[in-house]
Amino acid sequence: MDSIKKYLACEGRVNIICAETTELVEEARKTHDLSPVATATLGRLLTMGAIMGTRLSEEDESITLQIKGNGPIGMVTCVVDAKPSVKGYVEVPTVDVPLKENGKLDVGGAVGQEGFLYVIKDLGLKDPYIGVIPLTTGEIAEDFTKYFAESEQTPSAIALGVLVDQNGVKKAGGYFITLMPDATEEDIDQIEKAFASAEPITKMLEKEMSLQQIAETVTNDDNLMVLLKDITPKYECNCNKEKFLKGIRSLGEEDKEYLFNGEDKIETVCRFCNKKYELRKEEI
Repeated sequence: MDSIKKYLACEGRVNIICAETTELVEEARKTHDLSPVATATLGRLLTMGAIMGTRLSEEDESITLQIKGNGPIGMVTCVVDAKPSVKGYVEVPTVDVPLKENGKLDVGGAVGQEGFLYVIKDLGLKDPYIGVIPLTTGEIAEDFTKYFAESEQTPSAIALGVLVDQNGVKKAGGYFITLMPDATEEDIDQIEKAFASAEPITKMLEKEMSLQQIAETVTNDDNLMVLLKDITPKYECNCNKEKFLKGIRSLGEEDKEYLFNGEDKIETVCRFCNKKYELRKEEI
């Protein structure tokens, strides 16, 4: 079962969020009929979104993550709320690129190394917060590490992984380590060594390691403090017919006429869940 847990390491000076998102990513794969590399790409972004969603405090808050690279997959989007409910899509779900030399899926090749990472936080204020940085690798975890360092001045270590086989998503998850202001040089050295020597997150999940065991491994600390025992992220879309009607009603009359093109009804499809809605002109 998918789960997210939070811990403090190094006597409270290091924060770590660990997540297993296997079921969530498999649901996204089935919803969008994703190719293996598209599954790995969207899965990593959904996992990062689920982790970041645990940092939201109010029900009406949300975060939108977007990657717009120059690779063949096109734009990749994830939206998460405070539950956290997560949803997302890729522009080209059937994308296929050659495997890396080590036989692994080439997420960076699908995303591209030129482009931008966007983080849009809607926290119920007048205007949303928008952070943007250029992509560096397209591998997603490295790009988010750079984002937190540059845009939020938060030193971090991030790992994201999706393991796909012929039956779908075998394992998916990630972790997010951040330093508290009182972290010492010894803490930093300890975390860097543990992070560098740790196995990939999917490998640890394959071994049926618990999230606490993973957190202990990547921090080299066996005396973690548990902040939250369990959070269950889900792939869930909150679309409905009224939201689509509201969007069309906000258009100008010429745009509405163009949209219906002389017809009495149109069909719309939600990009996040592929649910179809029939909208009649008289409803608008």
